[in-house]
Amino acid sequence: MRISVLTLFPEMFPAALGASIIGLAQQRGLVRFQLVNIRDFARDKHQVTDDAPYGGGPGMIMKPEPICRAVRSLAGHGARPLAILLSPRGARYDQAMARELSREGDIALICGHYKGVDERVRAVVDREISIGDFVLSGGEPAALAVVDSIVRLLPGAISDPESADRDSFESGLLDHPHYTRPEEFEGMRVPEILRSGNHAAIARWRRRQSLLITMRRRPDLMEKAGLSGADLDLLDADGE
Repeated sequence: MRISVLTLFPEMFPAALGASIIGLAQQRGLVRFQLVNIRDFARDKHQVTDDAPYGGGPGMIMKPEPICRAVRSLAGHGARPLAILLSPRGARYDQAMARELSREGDIALICGHYKGVDERVRAVVDREISIGDFVLSGGEPAALAVVDSIVRLLPGAISDPESADRDSFESGLLDHPHYTRPEEFEGMRVPEILRSGNHAAIARWRRRQSLLITMRRRPDLMEKAGLSGADLDLLDADGE
């Protein structure tokens, strides 16, 4: 997979892209990154990439020409990559979208900055995504979040793929609590059920905990989870 990141600040990426699972995925040849400096596609001597908005108002707007040139430069001798603009107007990013993008062979993430981007940039944009309802200084942190969520899903990126399949949101629910050694820490003990060796009972406990945590903290997810009759019985069961 190739992931290109179009940005005014390419220096923000090398450390993050070289560490942890992303770094290992590169070493294993599963993904390669291309950092594209949008300023390189501004044709004036000062490499200006922003200007004041028509109609007045605060802030500066990223110019369309450098971004469009940068996206089109990625086509090479074939089709250009799937171009994605990180934007508050985009569809809300979620795990299902991460799964979908992980199956693409070539994507380009466009990082906006300043007040926003010229509307005409959307002529080269295939999709717009938003990682949440909050404001960032630019699209760079959002791009890193998207990259991490995609790369960890590539076959071979994680040594234990079953672990990734059981993460929060993969089943539509939040994950159950996890414990490791020591058995007791500051008066808090690992639940007895997890030390019982009864794998069927442990699976039921974990599923019930996942249901309860999701119901309490993200009830919106419960509406879309498609609960089974067994799930409803677990919720009605006594004890935790």
